Amino acid sequence: QVQLVESGGGWVQTGGSLRLSCAASGNIYSNDIMGWYRQAPGKQRELVATITSGGTARYADSVSGRFTITRDNRKNTVYLEMSSLKPEDTAVYYCSTRRLQTATYSWGQGTQVTVSS
Repeated sequence: QVQLVESGGGWVQTGGSLRLSCAASGNIYSNDIMGWYRQAPGKQRELVATITSGGTARYADSVSGRFTITRDNRKNTVYLEMSSLKPEDTAVYYCSTRRLQTATYSWGQGTQVTVSS
């Protein structure tokens, strides 16, 4: 199994920036896809960004141009740099890994991001 621990969430004013980190441990595979999802109250969980081991990134339209996902394969860590934050970015952000062969997911416990006006 894969264990994921997020950090870096908190409170920020509109237009501010935050950097989220997620450290993976356990049965992590080098070619696992890593990513970030978020869930706001009353809404379903949505994809924010994903990144392959080779560095190919994908973003939701709502965050494209504002968020950047990166990963350090040697440390099994994925990052999410968030800038120009908006109140609608307020959510619990979850780190994930996707096993390519089985398409199964592992999830972290989440970290709260709150963007105030």
